[in-house]
Amino acid sequence: MDQLPFRQIHLDFHTSEAIPGVGKDWDKAHFQQMLKLGHVSSITVFSKCHHGWSYHPTSVPLSETHPSLKPGLDLTGEMIKAAHEIGVQTPVYISSGLDEKLARTHSGWLRVLPDGGTTWSRWLEAGYHEFCMRSPYLDYLIEQTVEVVKRYDLFEGLFMDIVGVRDCCCQYCYREMIKRGMDPRNGDDRMTLGRETYINYARRINEAVHAIKPQIRVFHNGGHIIRGDHELAFLNTHHFELESLPTGGWGYDHFPLSARYIQGLGFEFLGMTGKFHTSWGEFGGYKHPNALRYETALSLANGAKISVGDQMHPFGQLDKATYTLIGAGFAEVEQKEPWCTGVTSIADIGVFSIEAFASHGAQTGPSASTGMADAGVIRILQEGGLLYDVLDSSSDLSKYKLLILPDAIPVCGEFKIKLQAFIAGGGKIFASWESALNKDKNGFNLDFGVDYKGQSTLSPEYIIPKFELVNWANGAFVMYSQAKEITTTTGTVMAELQHPFFNRDMLHFCSHQHAPNTFETAGPAMVSTANTVYVAFPVFHLYADKGQNVLRDIVLQGIRALLPETTLTTNLPAQGVQTVMYQKAENRTIVHLLYVSPVKRGQGIEVIEDILPIYNVQVNLRVAKQPSRVYLAPQGIDLPFTVENGVMNTVVPELCCHQMVVVDN
Repeated sequence: MDQLPFRQIHLDFHTSEAIPGVGKDWDKAHFQQMLKLGHVSSITVFSKCHHGWSYHPTSVPLSETHPSLKPGLDLTGEMIKAAHEIGVQTPVYISSGLDEKLARTHSGWLRVLPDGGTTWSRWLEAGYHEFCMRSPYLDYLIEQTVEVVKRYDLFEGLFMDIVGVRDCCCQYCYREMIKRGMDPRNGDDRMTLGRETYINYARRINEAVHAIKPQIRVFHNGGHIIRGDHELAFLNTHHFELESLPTGGWGYDHFPLSARYIQGLGFEFLGMTGKFHTSWGEFGGYKHPNALRYETALSLANGAKISVGDQMHPFGQLDKATYTLIGAGFAEVEQKEPWCTGVTSIADIGVFSIEAFASHGAQTGPSASTGMADAGVIRILQEGGLLYDVLDSSSDLSKYKLLILPDAIPVCGEFKIKLQAFIAGGGKIFASWESALNKDKNGFNLDFGVDYKGQSTLSPEYIIPKFELVNWANGAFVMYSQAKEITTTTGTVMAELQHPFFNRDMLHFCSHQHAPNTFETAGPAMVSTANTVYVAFPVFHLYADKGQNVLRDIVLQGIRALLPETTLTTNLPAQGVQTVMYQKAENRTIVHLLYVSPVKRGQGIEVIEDILPIYNVQVNLRVAKQPSRVYLAPQGIDLPFTVENGVMNTVVPELCCHQMVVVDN
């Protein structure tokens, strides 16, 4: 099912009652002009904002139209009509978890933290306060939602914002826990109830909406979709929206990690970035056009449609500078759409996400992008030019040649049997640190050709590779952590462990940071068998934390020992991104190549400004048969190519930000 438009706007409008003249400058023709300027195919318009005001007439008890809204103006309805006149879709936004107007009159319905405080903001601070969906607020929200669904004959979806599993100790949650014999002081009990509360909220909203209009898409936004939690993920109907503003706290790691997992769930999805220099709620902040150009291309390369966040001025007009900016990026997307519809990923490597195996709790926003090992593994694979998908324990493994278990993936029960069958069928596994270590920590639940002896007490430890590194002279490389102590059984030692002289304390310290290595071998640090490689350090967490180039190269050496033949190789620099998608309807393969270099500006904001072209990019793609044509898209320029030993070889003369290479089968 391929129904989502590619070029979407998510239009915020959170407007204080202290602002006069709301909607006074609304003009249908100007609104339509801006959408055309922006090459927009869908815009999520607002019904109710975080301040609690509706922007249309409302008869729901306690609900009110914004007091400063231009008399007689149904702003929501006018936006829907104006957009539909020019063929633009209009999902509708409802602030679900926040309603500041109501918070001031019904504070007993608010979510309460375990320490008794309110959420989001202190009571007298400027900011919002979140409601508990176990309170009567849920009935009120459902009435508001039903009113909107009934009021407007044509709109394509609902975006329900600020929702998710919550840790709450409000009077309603407290009483329910006591009634069930649960302990409100126990975090696990609170989260168990919080999960049930969220599931009840989502199901009731979905049922109420679909009883009126079964075709409407409903998305419940919590800022992050938790990997591995299918029950929560599929409370969304028909599609996912991956909120991931690189400058807004999510960074440039979050979207590829989420996208490579979400595509495997079979729903269409959007990559949501913003036009803002920082994050949501910003007036007068503009992302550099080259950054938006790259971020839209990154969505296409990962099989996603695109949503760009904007915020309308309270007077009711869209900003021309914003839609000029967005239009530059969306014009390119529009040209590329024919090669990005109905695609599935091609990957050699399946990466199990630590988040997918963690206990699922109240995770929202950028902080939910999980432990650093998940980010570290995709950085290494991306910089190494390898094709990967992100998996959970239920994923189909049949398409992958190699599986990676980064740092802390538990292996037991049916999942253990599944991995053993994968190895028996010729599959390979790369594991590190505590992955596959059994609960009692007296051995591994998969055969890595080693025996487990325990954890070292010294830190930081040193690794000495026994193979030649491409970019480095061999040495003793510090690993900034402890190690697992192992001995070999049937495995071959790829790298050795050396201890420091001592841990650093007031009686034992040397130099400015840590003690040097002793030069004495303390056992293996990296071991291979015909089907496995095991590294005794948390290498993926360490790479995300320290960015140690040699560590990446050590890991890549182990991966390539297991995977000597890959689907795609290029000569892109480390900052390059490469993906391969298959478009079944057209029987063609699309290689996506991207290259930019984000830099830090200000306090931790990653900025993309300059896009420098790179030349003569070699593309070597493994193919099942002789291609009928190889060309650049959307330019339509044919590329000369050869096929040798099942590999199609061609050269892209110039890559400027994003280029698609199409291989017709």
